[in-house]
Amino acid sequence: MTTNRTTTRTFLAAAAALSMCYGAAVQAQSVKVLSIVDHPALDAIRDGVRAELKSAGYDADKNLKWEYQSAQGNTGTAAQIARKFVGDQPDAIVAIATPSAQAVVAATKSVPVVYSGVTDPIAAQLVKGWGASGTNVTGVSDKLPLDRQVALIKRVVPKVKTVGMVYNPGEANSVVVVKELKTLLAKEGLSLREAAAPRTVDIASAAKSLVGKVDVIYTNTDNNVVSAYEALVKVANESKVPLVAADTDSVKRGAIAALGINYNDLGHQTGKIVARILKGEKPGTIASQTSDNLELFVNPGAAQKQGVTLSQDLIKEAKQVIQ
Repeated sequence: MTTNRTTTRTFLAAAAALSMCYGAAVQAQSVKVLSIVDHPALDAIRDGVRAELKSAGYDADKNLKWEYQSAQGNTGTAAQIARKFVGDQPDAIVAIATPSAQAVVAATKSVPVVYSGVTDPIAAQLVKGWGASGTNVTGVSDKLPLDRQVALIKRVVPKVKTVGMVYNPGEANSVVVVKELKTLLAKEGLSLREAAAPRTVDIASAAKSLVGKVDVIYTNTDNNVVSAYEALVKVANESKVPLVAADTDSVKRGAIAALGINYNDLGHQTGKIVARILKGEKPGTIASQTSDNLELFVNPGAAQKQGVTLSQDLIKEAKQVIQ
């Protein structure tokens, strides 16, 4: 009788253990992440999403199936990866940067999509407005107040008359920035001269085309430009053309100054939305978000190389001074 009881208890314990294992497998959820290219800002978003999910109880080593892929700057590749991800039917897809988000949104109307690092999700046709979309799409924008960008440009180059901008005309967020910046500068008696760089290999020649025609070059969060920023810095240093950025990581790479978003924080903000979806909320009920957490980075050494001297007031205001 004792043997039978022992056998029964052993069987029940084994069954319970098996049930727990099965339950853990059922609870494991899948998140796919697609970035248009690898560069510091977009990598920081990815890392922030993963860290936030872990703090919310979704650990890639335990109960989360996490897959990340980069399209290496190729929109065709982004479309292929997007279709593959959708076919895997994950619980959510995180699409980092405008081209990635457009590729994923074009590939599915049912799998939850959370975009991040998209300047203008409306112009990119991801959502119809900033409120809850009622669709399978929501996310976090990195849209910056351009008036504060212009104010920074004027503090770096007080006598500025013409601002140059290198950008990819195929990237919707950059096209929006060019249009809005041109209007804003005109109101202040300034002008904008654009130089198109559809590919990363075009960046140096686009920058050179602005030399002698502009007082400063401003770069937004254009993915082509940021991914090959050193080419732009080389031209700026050689030609003594001041370089002001919207991405703070670009200051570490040779821009004089930037008032930008902390992209790791943006990743955490994105991760919070993903966690809500994993817990059962519908993306269409979650309004798109932005970030007001702007940080000022300055690089006095880059300023010297590019022919300007930063005011001590500006340096004192900086969250980080790159030496």
